[in-house]
Parts: sequence; C-alpha cells; structure tokens
Amino acid sequence: MTDVVGVVGLGVMGSAMSRHIVAGGYEVRGYDVDTDQMSASAAVAAASVAEVAESCGIVLLSLPTAASLEAVAQEIASVGREDSIVVEMGTLPLEAKAAAAATLHAVGVTMLDAPVSGTGLQAADATLVVYCSGPSGALNRVRPVFDLIARQTYDLGEFGNGSRMKFVANLLVAVQTLAAAEAHSLGAAAGLAPSVVQEVIGAGVGSSRMFDIRGPMMVSEQYEPPSARLSIILKDAGIISDFARATNAATPLLDATIPLYERGVRLGLGDVDAAVLRKLF
Repeated sequence: MTDVVGVVGLGVMGSAMSRHIVAGGYEVRGYDVDTDQMSASAAVAAASVAEVAESCGIVLLSLPTAASLEAVAQEIASVGREDSIVVEMGTLPLEAKAAAAATLHAVGVTMLDAPVSGTGLQAADATLVVYCSGPSGALNRVRPVFDLIARQTYDLGEFGNGSRMKFVANLLVAVQTLAAAEAHSLGAAAGLAPSVVQEVIGAGVGSSRMFDIRGPMMVSEQYEPPSARLSIILKDAGIISDFARATNAATPLLDATIPLYERGVRLGLGDVDAAVLRKLF
C-alpha cells in the first residue's frame, strides 16, 4: 500500500469511510472545516485541504455544496501533485463536478466522479455501492480503497455517468421514502399496529429498500441520529429536478414529492432523518 489516502469532509459519510480505510491498513489524513468532526475522526487531522493534497496520492471528497467543491478543487490545484487522484463522492450538480475536474486536469491531477448509493447506516457497515466514472486506470488504482468502504463498485464509463446514475437512484430514494411514510399513515388510519404493518409489508412485494430502512424509524418515531437528513434529500431532489428538466425527462412523482420535503424543512425538521416525513400525515 503506497498511497496515503486523504478524506476532505468528515461528516457522517466521510468519517465512516475514514474509519474503514484506516482499519484496512492505510494511513489516512483528513480535513473538515468543523474541528469537532476532525477530532472525532479516525483520520490523522490535517491543517488544511492543501496539506491533505500534498501528502496523499488519493483524496476522497465528501462535500455538501457546489461552492465547497469549487473551493476545495482550487486549493488542491494550488498544490498540483501530478500523480494524485481526486475522487468526488457527493451528490452535486454535474456542471460543478465537470468544472472541478477541469481545474484539476489543468495541473495534472485526475478526478473521478464516484458518488455512492446508501445512507449513513450503509456507510457505517461498509455496504455502500460506488457509482464510479472517469479514467479506468484511476479507478483501478482506487478500487482497493473502494473495496474497504463499499460492497460493490460499478465502472460506469465516461466521467459524469456516476452522477447521472446517482440522480436516478436518489429520485427513487426521495419518492420511496415519502411513499413509506404515506403507507404507514394509511395503516395507522385503518387501525393497524405500525409494527405489524412494517413486518407484513416488509415481507411482501410492496416493500422497498426505503421502507426497510426508514419504516422502523417511523414505527418507533425515532429520527435521530439521521441516516440521511431530510434537508439533504431535499437538496438532492432539487439537483435531480434541474437535471431532469435539462434532459427533457418527465418526473411527475418527484415533482409531487418535493413540496412535502419543503414543508418538512419549514417545520424545522430538516436536520433529522427523512423518515420524519411520517409526521406530515
């Protein structure tokens, strides 16, 4: 193992990835603007993004916004370590990722677009799925790291296909989370015990991964710690909606879903798990 691995963004996903990579025998250095996140991480704390870029051959990014990606890409480019690979693993507009890739390519740094499918629960037990796109040689070098954080990695070809696939996946996450909340609401209105609804529906063809993951939270009415915050899924839904309009794809279910997520955020529920949508019914 010759690469030191860097992780920039040590939230729920980044911190879990760091822990698994350290357990796999790699030296890991991490940075986050939140010093509390850094102190709680398994990664060795770095003083800046530039310090991570200088010392690491592979740098994983788990960032919340397009603006943060732009700033991080600029800082990595200022170091210009030509043998390094940057892996952007978040759900962000494809245009933002393409711009960051161009910034890095100009100084000889390769970037992969590799968002992951899964919640914080899957990050914690290393069962994420990686949707990787970009140069195959870079993927081959990073694959041993992916094997530590994910149960499967897909090579989706040209840069950007990872994000395109992620948009498809997260459309289903947004819609199916709301569907699970609505189904539990109907069950309760019909006088059925929520725990029984969860067990019986979970065993049948009407279930979904979101029903399996978020249904138990709806039954117990325990929405913290969040596996994915309601506000984050709303952010992703907006990105997907914009992308769908640009590709002339009709998304009537997503369009119907977004206002309910917005209502949840207005009610102050944005920082807890999206299973809290059950409270809206």
